[in-house]
Amino acid sequence: MMSAHNMATSKALIFANGDIDDGMMVQRALAHAQDALLIAADGGVRVAEHYGVTPQVIIGDMDSVTPEALERLTTSGALALRYPPAKDETDLELALLYAVERGATWIRVIGAVGGRLDQTLSNVYLLALPALRGVDARLVADDEETLLLMSGSIEIDGAPDDTLSLLPISGTARGVTTEHLLYPLVGEDLFFGPARGVSNVMTSPRARIHLREGILVIVHTLGRA
Repeated sequence: MMSAHNMATSKALIFANGDIDDGMMVQRALAHAQDALLIAADGGVRVAEHYGVTPQVIIGDMDSVTPEALERLTTSGALALRYPPAKDETDLELALLYAVERGATWIRVIGAVGGRLDQTLSNVYLLALPALRGVDARLVADDEETLLLMSGSIEIDGAPDDTLSLLPISGTARGVTTEHLLYPLVGEDLFFGPARGVSNVMTSPRARIHLREGILVIVHTLGRA
């Protein structure tokens, strides 16, 4: 395990203080634990330890992690970065920014979904942070992953019959073109509100989405959802 004082890395696993939803997508992310920076966003310590992962960094206002767990981890060499409770950023936001500062270009967040709807939505919105532009950052839970496309193109690796939903969250997503999806879009607009982009199906192991303008939330679910 890399030292808390030598954290330059290209990968980071972040554990948020949400529901424990184990599944294939979570296990795929955990497979990178040996060569990733392991960060717990405050009470995400609970989620990390559920999966047998020892965080190298705990970040937040420390209102959710138990004092006993915090002392145990810091005694073992973990770095605790404490922030005042009256802060503008959520603990997960601080963790994402810290991961990017340490050089991460691949980030998976476990435990960011479930519990309070407002927190789940805000966690999805965090993927739009300017610091994450050019970073492969995804929320993983159970058998699904959530990511953002902010214009440009992206390829999704999966399998035929995987479910793919495209949801505009910032007004209209303009010029959406898809490849290898059962219900293709060719230069079309997806509007905020209608659910036209929900529950498409991959027809090959790799799908491609191009977006001319706007922001799409992409939810990739293994198998037919």
